[in-house]
Amino acid sequence: MRSTDHKQSRPLSYVNLEDRIPRDYPLRRVKVLADLVFRSMSTHFDALYAEGERPSIAPERRLRASLLQCLFSIRSERALVEHIDFKMIYRWFLGLTLDEAIWDHSMFSANRDRLHKESMMREFFGGVVAIAEWAELVSDEHFSVVGSLLRAWASRKSMAARDGSDEPPGPDQGRNPEADFRCKKRSNAIHLSRTDPDSRLASKGGGMAFLSYTTHALAENRHGLIVDVHTTAATGTAEREAALVMVKRSVKPASGSRKPIVRQIGVTTLPNSWAP
Repeated sequence: MRSTDHKQSRPLSYVNLEDRIPRDYPLRRVKVLADLVFRSMSTHFDALYAEGERPSIAPERRLRASLLQCLFSIRSERALVEHIDFKMIYRWFLGLTLDEAIWDHSMFSANRDRLHKESMMREFFGGVVAIAEWAELVSDEHFSVVGSLLRAWASRKSMAARDGSDEPPGPDQGRNPEADFRCKKRSNAIHLSRTDPDSRLASKGGGMAFLSYTTHALAENRHGLIVDVHTTAATGTAEREAALVMVKRSVKPASGSRKPIVRQIGVTTLPNSWAP
């Protein structure tokens, strides 16, 4: 029998988000593991906030939202806040009820700087690795290192001579003045970016060079889990140097075991949206 297409919504509705999420949904396991790490970081969160300040977004919720943005490749924090507002599963993952008001995107972004520091990110990453070690998913014998080029948020137009011989853009040229590089050679030795001096021109396989950084990942080969990450300037020896730093920091073989084997894979390129 055909049902009636009711246009009027019910004035009251009782919804338990926990019952609406499938029991085998992958985010359930992610949430359990993330909450374990957040509980271990409680004292670190306390040190970031002063008594008597206006209450901010709970750091656990802010970091869970960042996880959602990475897992579902959401392009911006403004779009992330919009998704959280109308998607039940995102609200459930963050611990929000259906009636709870969502944050303004500007307030959401302002809370990022307090939490998105290297020390906090390493604390969270270390907690995840510790869980993998407890579950015996990490070996200490054979590792691989891969480096990836990250495009910097700087244009090649921003490059200028280190000795100041290039004329600076005029006041009427705006933030992104036109630049003609035809028949002009640009190199890291004699040029640098005005807007991001730490970035370096780099390319993969002899292609077009862009201002970039290099991020490196150390993965154990038994289960393919990443156990350490390190970001450096895009130099020709960055991957080898970063491999030594990560091995010394993260690879701790048991006494009497053989030395770990580290294999270099190569450099890949990630899109602009992955840039720090």
